[in-house]
Amino acid sequence: MVIKRREFLQIGSLASASLMMPKFLKAFEQRHLVPQGNKVVVVIQFSGGNDGLNTVIPVTNDIYYKSRPKIGIAKDKALSLTGDVGLNPALEAFKGLYDDGSLSILNSVGYPNPDRSHFRSMDIWQSASDSDKYVNTGWLGRYLDAQCKGCDKPTQALEIDDMLSLALKGDIQKGLAFKDPRRLYSSSNEKFYKDINSAHQQSEETVDYLYKTMSATLSSADYIFQQSKLHPTSQSYPNTEMGKNLKTIASLIMSDINTKVYYVSLGSFDTHVNQEAQQKRLFTELNGAVKAFTDDLKKNNRFDDVLLMTFSEFGRRVGQNFSNGTDHGTANNMFFISGGLKEKGILNELPDLSNLNDGDLKHTVDFKNVYATVLNKWLGSDDRMILGKQYEHLKFI
Repeated sequence: MVIKRREFLQIGSLASASLMMPKFLKAFEQRHLVPQGNKVVVVIQFSGGNDGLNTVIPVTNDIYYKSRPKIGIAKDKALSLTGDVGLNPALEAFKGLYDDGSLSILNSVGYPNPDRSHFRSMDIWQSASDSDKYVNTGWLGRYLDAQCKGCDKPTQALEIDDMLSLALKGDIQKGLAFKDPRRLYSSSNEKFYKDINSAHQQSEETVDYLYKTMSATLSSADYIFQQSKLHPTSQSYPNTEMGKNLKTIASLIMSDINTKVYYVSLGSFDTHVNQEAQQKRLFTELNGAVKAFTDDLKKNNRFDDVLLMTFSEFGRRVGQNFSNGTDHGTANNMFFISGGLKEKGILNELPDLSNLNDGDLKHTVDFKNVYATVLNKWLGSDDRMILGKQYEHLKFI
């Protein structure tokens, strides 16, 4: 059978180096890469530890206002969700999504024995490990490993960044990180890379792996760029970093690219000083980008197929500090946005501010339950194998 170059790129180019093996040729048995209703996950990471209490606000809780006399958000400024719950005033688009039934909020999400280090806690969230264990693969990277056993229908993850996060690194498969399809394409087509790639002869295993990785990246760059041009979005996006990133993701979602997971970060939310201004700036950027993105998906009939979820490595302490900010805390809230939600609105009780652990919120939901739910119910994968044990599935999808 003669394999045309275009077909090879469509199926092979996004594979990591380990896929450049004979078993990968089974992928060509499947000609239609992306069926209608293809489920996609978009993860937005709030880097730095977002303050959940000033995001989803307990507007009738006296303890909240006594703990935050200068930075607490007044009830008449918050966007009302219920009589007791308000939303940060910069998140108007999220309020609209709540009103139309396409936003879910999960409160008090965390893990046992929380770590307040940015790096360690982020590793725990990205790897889905226990706080006393160190794992060098990510939960979405292991999803890629699981989905490509036999490689009859490889799937991929893309991160809109210069460096690949631990979350997207598997034992065998890895996602691909890039800031812009055009820039990735231009860089990979430099004569230097093509020359050294074409001149490579089989050598020792580590060197061969590096060359195979480079070869896969070169072809991936071409494929991603071509796919991003197939269905360029006509939606107007804000001229911000997050606006540009979600515009890139939207164009790829509308194409035939075989990508199930997109990953993007916003931050820093490390608001030790003058929290109000910093959080407002970041949420304003987020709000405009998400508004354009969800409008785009709705207009193109993809909103039911895309799940956008947010997380941060930890929340902040309940009490404000002396710099009109907040210090590293523990449990936090998560947003879920989709036209395909089964449970909508506020999914569980707000944090109990009268029952703290040395001034910090107690978690009531393990974040690995969220991951298990997304892996099993949205991505249709074996969450127990990926996460290493069985976690409770939630009902929001």
